[in-house]
Amino acid sequence: MYQSAYEVARIGIVSISDRASSGVYEDKGLPALKEWLAAALHNPLEFVERLIPDEQPGIEAVLKELAETCCLVLTTGGTGPAPRDVTPEATLAVADKVLPGFGEQMRAVSLKYVPTAILSRQTGVVRGACLILNLPGQPKAIKETLDGVFAAVPYCVDLIGGAYLETREEVVKAFRPKSALRPANPER
Repeated sequence: MYQSAYEVARIGIVSISDRASSGVYEDKGLPALKEWLAAALHNPLEFVERLIPDEQPGIEAVLKELAETCCLVLTTGGTGPAPRDVTPEATLAVADKVLPGFGEQMRAVSLKYVPTAILSRQTGVVRGACLILNLPGQPKAIKETLDGVFAAVPYCVDLIGGAYLETREEVVKAFRPKSALRPANPER
């Protein structure tokens, strides 16, 4: 039986959409997240998926649940200025620490592609040993955003006590100070 030398990474992925969660249209956020993460990480991945409506108490409950067992939770959707867009409020409500640099960089990345990125309220927070990031809702924007910010994610996850995430450098090169690097994995 094959056993990976890489640490298993348990990652929560949450698509937040009234219409997709009620079956009005097919959710495209969860598949986009899974595809990008599978391409970017060497680690064996265990995904915990949720497709939920734009309801702040429900979002908070899911984030709390996933943060108990996941080192990373990525949300998609609900970050705009519309009345039902409450993902950032729910995320901030469950946060132990806010990491404003993630939201700033996600908006900076997205502004290269669309001027309406300035309307985004994406954020990043820590809850326990879990990093939670709010991403845009469209698959193209999800990829662009992850391409632009993920280099900082593995070291952040290290610092809060999560799994040692090892990236595929052809997709994204993780930045870690030399003191935080582990010996190269022999399977690379």
